[in-house]
Amino acid sequence: MATTNRTTGPKTTLQKAAQAVGAVFLLVGILGFIPGITSNYTALSFAGHDSGALLLGIFQVSVLHNIVHLLFGIAGVLLSRSNGQARNYMLYGGVIYLVLWLYGLIIGHDTAANFVPVNTADSWLHFTLASP
Repeated sequence: MATTNRTTGPKTTLQKAAQAVGAVFLLVGILGFIPGITSNYTALSFAGHDSGALLLGIFQVSVLHNIVHLLFGIAGVLLSRSNGQARNYMLYGGVIYLVLWLYGLIIGHDTAANFVPVNTADSWLHFTLASP
């Protein structure tokens, strides 16, 4: 019998998925601070569209962007402890990434509104992450 608030015993598939997503975001957050994996590392700024650092040479990152990835990863790992929390993490995380995709499409990438920052590759990755 499945419970929605399981905190002990075997993890549900949803809990495993939330834990895996959280672990990947933790890894991405860490990799964003590693020169070589993040190209133009010397151009990494705290925030803003002028950060020239690119994770894997593709995705624009900043210190703030990396911290957001780390926090989202920690949330996934912690919320994977119960099925209900894991469901909410995956559901609301998808909603957040859908909003981030729209944000990336609407803002000018060379404006102050792009404070995280995001580029076109980030925006389409956000869309992919929001998709069921």
